[in-house]
Amino acid sequence: MTDNALKRRLETRLAGQLLGPVRARHDTTEIRIGAANVTSVMSTLHDEPQLRFEILADLCGVDTGDAMQVVYHLWSETTPDWLRVIVDGLPREDPRVPSVTFLWKGGEWAEREAYDMFGIIFEGNRDLRRIYMPPDYASFPLRKDFYLADDAARSPGQGFRHMELTHQPPEALPENLLRRSKL
Repeated sequence: MTDNALKRRLETRLAGQLLGPVRARHDTTEIRIGAANVTSVMSTLHDEPQLRFEILADLCGVDTGDAMQVVYHLWSETTPDWLRVIVDGLPREDPRVPSVTFLWKGGEWAEREAYDMFGIIFEGNRDLRRIYMPPDYASFPLRKDFYLADDAARSPGQGFRHMELTHQPPEALPENLLRRSKL
């Protein structure tokens, strides 16, 4: 069951800021917005008494192959539905979106993770730095254009060995190997 009253409230209140229709399925209502509307839409969702989405349960990055997205999952005691907010159409070359940490302090870590894995810049995040990868790492592992060294499907395999294969070092001659002692 979806909350049709929530759907109508969102359509009425956010009409000029939505990129498409409000969708509802099972226990989730979904809206799509552009990066320019993140601050105003999120503030409305958080602050308006009829909405009061006070909990940011999740925030993640998405690479569609053509563009980048940021997906937020919000919860409110005013509705049985979860709200999924998708910020759509971020350019792959320079994906930027305003930070939501001014509303949800806990969003800082999720924004750092999306930055680290996808390269999405959250403008206004006070501590936007890598959280998993080394600080000098030059790539973003969850992007669709990220290649593994042994990805035979997309690389010529020049000088790479498959990670599944064991590797015998060239200096591993029989006389250099440890012998197992018999007990």
